[in-house]
Amino acid sequence: MLTDTVCAALSAAGLGIAGVTAYRKRFLAAARIAAYALVPLGLAMTGILDWLTDLVFKPTVWAGFAVLGLSWALFMVTRAVERRRGGTREERRAAAAAGQGGALAPAASDPALGASGAKAPRTGRSGKASGASKSKAGTSSDTEDFSDIEAILKKHGI
Repeated sequence: MLTDTVCAALSAAGLGIAGVTAYRKRFLAAARIAAYALVPLGLAMTGILDWLTDLVFKPTVWAGFAVLGLSWALFMVTRAVERRRGGTREERRAAAAAGQGGALAPAASDPALGASGAKAPRTGRSGKASGASKSKAGTSSDTEDFSDIEAILKKHGI
């Protein structure tokens, strides 16, 4: 009840100031002041202020906020522990099952397999073609590439 009286008084004072401003031929400013003056009255009429005062002055509401804060803190702690352990329970079970299945890592590449011959190379090239490409790697094509780069750098004055 007190909040309604205070809001009505604020609105009346604001509308009085808006009236004086309009009397001085400043209609745009008067309309803006009137708009601000009507906000407290509108809030009081909708009942939002009563809800806010009940929210602020009831201890059970603050206890509810404390419970929400506690639940948030527990959630964050469990997330931090989960990250340290390496994922969720399902992810740990899947990793354990994959570890029992074979001795190789799932993303092991062909060179990592070594000479055991466990897997054949995935490319369709024969051994001769791959050997020929390796022997060409150290030829003059590399020096030509560097000479092109040197020419570009000299052109730009570097």
